[in-house]
Amino acid sequence: MANFKEIQPQEFVYSPFKLIGEEWMLITAEKDGKANTMTASWGGLGVMWGKNVAYIAIRPQRYTKEFIDNSDTFSLTFFDDSFKKALGYLGAKSGRDEDKIGKTGLHIEHIDGVPYFSEAKIAILCKKLYAQKYQPECFIATELNDQCYPDKDHHTLYIAEVTKILVKE
Repeated sequence: MANFKEIQPQEFVYSPFKLIGEEWMLITAEKDGKANTMTASWGGLGVMWGKNVAYIAIRPQRYTKEFIDNSDTFSLTFFDDSFKKALGYLGAKSGRDEDKIGKTGLHIEHIDGVPYFSEAKIAILCKKLYAQKYQPECFIATELNDQCYPDKDHHTLYIAEVTKILVKE
């Protein structure tokens, strides 16, 4: 946890719209002692069931989904602009085919058994609470289903309790 300090969720002053939608995040989990990550620009932060939560959505073909499904925890990490090329690479390549984390030069650290990247400016550690696959019949705005899922590869929504927020000092 070198160079990080823990803050309370109420102290989090960053815009999730900017962090997730514009700067992107890495979703990282471990399975059988191996970490995998993916770049994402969909998700959010909020309150659900009286808990501070993060929510993410992952398509079934993403290799990282296997890691999320096989772990109780994951991290969301956010980086400064100098890492945009690495985030693009991690979003375009699959960990099934290569050691994509190693190729970017990023380093995995652990807190409470949860993997995160030491180069991040923010790391949010999460514990899964809920998972459900999006259902076509549940779309009120049916055009979104047609537009975003022409191949019927609907995301799984994960809601997770935020257990720690770390910010670079």
